[in-house]
Amino acid sequence: MTWLAETAMLSHGWRRFVLLLLAGAVAGLSVPPLFILPALFVAMPIWVWALDGAERRPGWRRLFGPAFTIGFAFGLGYFLVAFHWLGAAFLIDGGWVLGAMPFAIAGLSALIALFWGLASALAHLSWSHGWVRILTLSSWLAAAEFARGHLFTGFPFDLLGYSLTGSDEMMQLASVIGVYGLTFMAPLLAMTPALVWPADNRALTQRLAPLFLALFVIAAQLGYGWNRLGGTVSTERQDMALRLVQPLVLEHADFGNVDPVALIDRLLMLSDMRMSPDDQGLGDITHLVWPESSLPFFLESYPEALARIARLLPEQATLLAGVPRRPYELGDVAAGTPPYNSVVAINSDGEIVASYDKSHLVPFGEFLPFAEFFARLGITQFVPGADGWSAGDAKRRLMNLPAAPAPLVLVCYEIIFSGDLGDVAGAQFLLNVTNDAWFDRSIGPAQHAHHARLRAVEEGMSLIRAANTGLTFATDPLGRITAELAPGEMAALDVRPHQRLEGTVFQSVRNWPFLIAVLAGILAGWISSRQSRGRRMPQ
Repeated sequence: MTWLAETAMLSHGWRRFVLLLLAGAVAGLSVPPLFILPALFVAMPIWVWALDGAERRPGWRRLFGPAFTIGFAFGLGYFLVAFHWLGAAFLIDGGWVLGAMPFAIAGLSALIALFWGLASALAHLSWSHGWVRILTLSSWLAAAEFARGHLFTGFPFDLLGYSLTGSDEMMQLASVIGVYGLTFMAPLLAMTPALVWPADNRALTQRLAPLFLALFVIAAQLGYGWNRLGGTVSTERQDMALRLVQPLVLEHADFGNVDPVALIDRLLMLSDMRMSPDDQGLGDITHLVWPESSLPFFLESYPEALARIARLLPEQATLLAGVPRRPYELGDVAAGTPPYNSVVAINSDGEIVASYDKSHLVPFGEFLPFAEFFARLGITQFVPGADGWSAGDAKRRLMNLPAAPAPLVLVCYEIIFSGDLGDVAGAQFLLNVTNDAWFDRSIGPAQHAHHARLRAVEEGMSLIRAANTGLTFATDPLGRITAELAPGEMAALDVRPHQRLEGTVFQSVRNWPFLIAVLAGILAGWISSRQSRGRRMPQ
């Protein structure tokens, strides 16, 4: 480790860039579902050592100097590993699009790595010695992660804090500090080897003390989680029984090739299937759930669909289905307005009694920034709909169903926005419908599912998740999976949501403790830097 520390401090130019790129790639192995946490402890200190040896330009010229490049290179390596699975979406169309895949993944990774480059540069402006420097870098990095999760519509996939959620026990701390709090913790703990090496004349036990302290914190996190799992009573609701259908609808990639009759046949068959001799089909089900894009066509284009659904549903049952929905104004289709990506509730009379329109759209997936420019290049968003999709009202995520507990409906990646889910106070459980078929045969669906589970822990609410090709499952309010279907299995799953917990600490205080900790860390770094400069000034 001493050799690695000295190499990181003394390297410069392209050699330093490559070293930090590789270190970031190693750190990327800590993301879900890999969770190779030791990789973070190997990689993060290299960033600290590189900043220790970085050239100092005068004043604010340092902002985009070597320190920025160090953070950018580390972030680029991390995000190339963390986001590589997004390339699977290019396999849907094939052809020339495949040639654009590496450039798109590299471009996205580089764009997001700018946040880490800026964090590195700002930390280096107040760089000091000892333990304060890792607090400074961790604080600026956590601030950068918070910024990328909120600015420009936000893209909080693979926040560093997810590396500390690899088991049910480790996930429980999110109920107190949320994933952003864990994002402050993760680099702070992982950078402690930078306080141990390079070796000096201190005793070995004294040098290793910071690393032992980091391991103790992780052990305490596990202990807290074990105690919370064992001491929290979670009970199923008896007033709601759901059947989740995992239909493997692959026609989502091209609306024009959909055969509505065959597709409805499959969905109805799966919905009313008997999974055991005692199974009553939909006889004792209150809500049937079809995932996002389960009906990749407008219902009005196949009116018989509603009639067939009505004949299937018993009187007490309601269907919640992911469908495209045209916007209407006074009964007429709103001219020139793109459709919504929606969830509609259909009763046994074939009437739509409630709906939710996805409000947080995926950039480049469901809407195209700078659409006119990209249109000249023949580039559209991945999700079908040449004119893009309209965003719904974020305040309407709570779906009030007739005679049933209200779910907070989150379509696809809306579930990844920690602390920004909507009206959680009025919801009884989380309902996430998604279509991850774009990313089959990659780590993407498992990664997305893990992000969703952490929202259940943060909010203290059961999660019901219906996915087109997987992962379909239910959790209790502690994020533990209580029932699930295998990925790629065409089947249905009967579940009941659990009673929500009285309220988690995170639900009460949100991200305020995290933001205060970040500001305190930045302030500590600034004070330490000023004091160091004062001691160096000639008397």
